[in-house]
Amino acid sequence: MKKSLKEIAVLINGELVGDGDTQISSVNGIREAQEGDITFLANSLYGPLLAKTNASAVITSREIAQSAKPIIRTDDPSLAFTKVISLFRDTYDKGPPAGIDKLAFIGKGAKIGKGVSIAAFAVVEFGAEIGDNAVIYPHVYIGHNARIGKDAKLYPGVVVREDCVIGERVIIHSNSVIGSDGFGYVKINGVHQKIPQTGIVLICDDVEIGSNVSIDRARFGKTVIGKGTKIDNLVQIAHNVLVGDNAIIVSQAGISGSARVGNNVILAGQSGVVGHVEIGDNAIVAAQAGVTKSVPSNTVVLGSPANNISEQKRIFACLHKLPELFKAVREIKDRL
Repeated sequence: MKKSLKEIAVLINGELVGDGDTQISSVNGIREAQEGDITFLANSLYGPLLAKTNASAVITSREIAQSAKPIIRTDDPSLAFTKVISLFRDTYDKGPPAGIDKLAFIGKGAKIGKGVSIAAFAVVEFGAEIGDNAVIYPHVYIGHNARIGKDAKLYPGVVVREDCVIGERVIIHSNSVIGSDGFGYVKINGVHQKIPQTGIVLICDDVEIGSNVSIDRARFGKTVIGKGTKIDNLVQIAHNVLVGDNAIIVSQAGISGSARVGNNVILAGQSGVVGHVEIGDNAIVAAQAGVTKSVPSNTVVLGSPANNISEQKRIFACLHKLPELFKAVREIKDRL
């Protein structure tokens, strides 16, 4: 499929600068692009690549006035490029065809909605429910009485344990486990005895969960992931955690049991949150920060233990000066 640049400009509501008859057949990154590709430039750090790219055209911000190559100036190049990707890759990731593969296992009393795709070697246990147009890839396991919402997509190797609830339009990537037992033990006579974990996990609508994520079922009640939240790969969320709406949780972050994470919170990579604390709405926990006490709304914390970011930056600055300070103290001692 080919589209002219002027057709693409209309699609993304952009301002075309250059030859509108330029033919585009594919999309690619600014470094990898070749003739016939369209790419995008959203980060000023990559500005020098605009003159070097082999792409036939570039989607840019409105700050870019002109270029040797045709450009389409937009308010949000990244979002505009996403629309163009959808245009050229409309057949991408369609998943297994609608229907139940003869090699899938469907338990007694399971309810399968209209237009559902269930691939070979998927297992849907007794009493489970699959909503309309959901896509279940090979080797997915859905436990008894679990519920999968409409238009959900579960990639190969996903496990949704018994009684857990997955909302509508949820995407779960390969090898993630929803509803494994919470990490709960009590020491009796020197031996760790398991505490039963009888609750569930509730994943609300429009959540996306990366690969190799573990979200533990509650000891009782629910572990909840709020509507629109996005979770990166390799994240651990413990039992009875409540995550609000539209949160962002980045790779290798961990949240301990019964912590509460508010709406629109960002937990950056490798950050950690201890149990039973609360992170307020719109707060940001910076990369590798360790949260040991509750964080107020609309604040940014950094460091381990996590501290207000402005104060923690001053602490880091002082730490960098420790060798000089040690040398000065040693010189003073020698003079004394």
